[in-house]
Amino acid sequence: MPAGAAAPADERPVVLFDGVCNLCNGIVRFVIARDPPPGRMRFAALQSEAGQRLLRRHRLPVAELESFVLVEGDRAWRRSTAALRVLRLLGFPWALLWGLAVVPAPLRDAVYGWFARRRYRWFGKRDACMRPTPDVRARFLD
Repeated sequence: MPAGAAAPADERPVVLFDGVCNLCNGIVRFVIARDPPPGRMRFAALQSEAGQRLLRRHRLPVAELESFVLVEGDRAWRRSTAALRVLRLLGFPWALLWGLAVVPAPLRDAVYGWFARRRYRWFGKRDACMRPTPDVRARFLD
């Protein structure tokens, strides 16, 4: 790259998740462990400045923490569609679950919403957002 040239923007997909939800943090750890090195996806808590900035950029509600969001380029996917797209990005065998996309989104999202409303009761909640370990810190947006 020539001197003074700007580095290309990191175009990897970004997963936005509820940083205080134990279930959500477990899902992020699951994805990180299965995301092919050096890591196809990046992450940010919905509550973080970076997460809030991405939500505003895509005109999504900044106070809604029941949503799982996947930002790919100039598109943002929410709820069950975001979750299925993340699984597809993980490759085989997880990508096979993309077949569930044939179920209409309103039905998938109704099940997603029912589960999301109960996640704190079933899995608990943290006092603060997840702190990534040093080995994956670079994959989290500030």
